[in-house]
Amino acid sequence: MKTPKRLQPLVDEGMIDEVLRQLMSGKEATVFVVRCGEQIRCAKMYKEAGQRSFKQAAAYQEGRTVKNSRQARAMQKGSKYGRKMQEEVWQNAEVDALYKLAAAGVRVPTPYLCFEGVLLMDLVCTADGQVAPRLNDVDLSHALALVYHEDLIQQVVLMLCAGIIHGDLSEFNILLNEQGPVIIDLPQAINAAGNMGAAAMLYRDVDNLKSYFSQFAPELATTQYGKEIWSLYVAGLLRPDSVLTGVVAEDKRPVNVGAVIEEIALARMEAEEELQRRLANSMA
Repeated sequence: MKTPKRLQPLVDEGMIDEVLRQLMSGKEATVFVVRCGEQIRCAKMYKEAGQRSFKQAAAYQEGRTVKNSRQARAMQKGSKYGRKMQEEVWQNAEVDALYKLAAAGVRVPTPYLCFEGVLLMDLVCTADGQVAPRLNDVDLSHALALVYHEDLIQQVVLMLCAGIIHGDLSEFNILLNEQGPVIIDLPQAINAAGNMGAAAMLYRDVDNLKSYFSQFAPELATTQYGKEIWSLYVAGLLRPDSVLTGVVAEDKRPVNVGAVIEEIALARMEAEEELQRRLANSMA
């Protein structure tokens, strides 16, 4: 096929030998199957911000920082240069998350490089060399649904132990091969300790899994793995081998609204102080 304009620099530099075909086009990127020497990989070409249909980007970018103070100021002002830097941060977030998660034992594609808005990484395939299907496209038995659900809950735990929450996990960005479910699409991945919406995003990820798999295994519909995982995390007790039950005892104690507001204000103050320290150090 004709090489897309944005992939041509990678071809010119010898990073890609041949663009074989378009694999898919989603809300944030278009993915192509490419040949790199004897290896078949995929090139994820991110769409420009104005073309993406992914919403609430600001909520996912909270807690992301850059080392260069000029870039940080430009991003805060929303200048043309700042928007360019914001795009780079958005795209590099997926590369950083993939490397960190792979090191933590999470089943994700291996990344190779991110150049000018194109991420080159492994193509997830089945044993016979075919592109791995999405979870949404596979018929599941009751038993297999339970196995995959348990596996993915473990992957979520491993991710959180590495300090990362996917933020958009569903049956549409999970592939299946012989090793089990493989998690993809991570540009919106967040730092669990640096984002005020972390708990809500974790709950949504886990609830998405529950909603999908409970179609095949109805007993999963009443589980509360998200709350259980998060409670262990905030208590400093979450481990890769933590034993989970999916059951959370109801807390009937009255909510201390004043204490909650105070904690939120304190957390924001600490985050602002940390940002100022980083800016001061970068300018020194």
